[in-house]
Amino acid sequence: MTIDAEAIADRRRLRRKLSFWRVFGILALILTVGVVGYVAANRFGLIEGQAHVARISVNGFISGNQRLADLMERVGKSKSVSGVVVSINSPGGTTTGSEELFRNIRALSAKKPLVAFVDGTAASGGYITAIAADHIVARETSLVGSIGVLFQYPDLSGLLGQVGVKVEEVKSSPLKAEPSPFKPTSPEARAALESVVKDTYDWFKRIVRERRGMSEGELAAASTGQIFSGHQGVPMKLVDAIGAERDAVAWLEREKAIRKDLPIRDWKPRSDRDFSLFAWAATGADLFGLDGVGEAFRRAAASAEAAQLDGLLAVWHPSEK
Repeated sequence: MTIDAEAIADRRRLRRKLSFWRVFGILALILTVGVVGYVAANRFGLIEGQAHVARISVNGFISGNQRLADLMERVGKSKSVSGVVVSINSPGGTTTGSEELFRNIRALSAKKPLVAFVDGTAASGGYITAIAADHIVARETSLVGSIGVLFQYPDLSGLLGQVGVKVEEVKSSPLKAEPSPFKPTSPEARAALESVVKDTYDWFKRIVRERRGMSEGELAAASTGQIFSGHQGVPMKLVDAIGAERDAVAWLEREKAIRKDLPIRDWKPRSDRDFSLFAWAATGADLFGLDGVGEAFRRAAASAEAAQLDGLLAVWHPSEK
């Protein structure tokens, strides 16, 4: 059978074109993966680079967070970080989580010049976060304060009585497992709880007085449990200045002698150990620059976590009536 020479040449040209596009596609894929990996590593603070100011964001409900602690340790060790802005938008959280965050920020401030910026709310545990910095800048309409401690628990005894359910118990001592949601709180149990709340409240007030240099009278006025605007907070010594994040960085330049006009770069916790749907969605949104979407997923994750927490809280929320 005679094969047309021109047809054979066309097939060879087609094979060469296909080979070229295959190689091109593979190289493009490798380049895309490399770029995405670099962007991800850069956003999550895994690459050393030019000198910059690191932004660490504390948003939503505060609880024990080892990844955030690891992040601060990495920021403290990074040679490219000239200063740190802790950007806060949080109503607080657990007292233990807030204490841990306070101590981690104090440790970081011993290694890097550090300033706090209230970008919305720094109430209760969020305010504990802010006072870990040596200087606090807040927006004029931000919310600060809510210095106080809360212990909440349900009383289901009335409901159980209506449905005819009675809970029996045997315990080693009267205050074991108190308070119980299955019966009214006894005076002894309430007194024990009040003692814990008062002790933690005294700790909260003590660090506010020490960190903010308040007199007893100033502390009494600030620690009623109420919130204040950033504007109100300046004369009360709750914050140092009104301004934007750039003003917080300007304080670092002026008072801590860091180089002027450095870029501000987000450092985020590594999420390799968080396989929740919310965490994956937030990470994906971050990589594509959808910060608002990523933050919404993180808030949803924090709300789900908060719903499972039990214990003493340093958190502010408006009353619902």
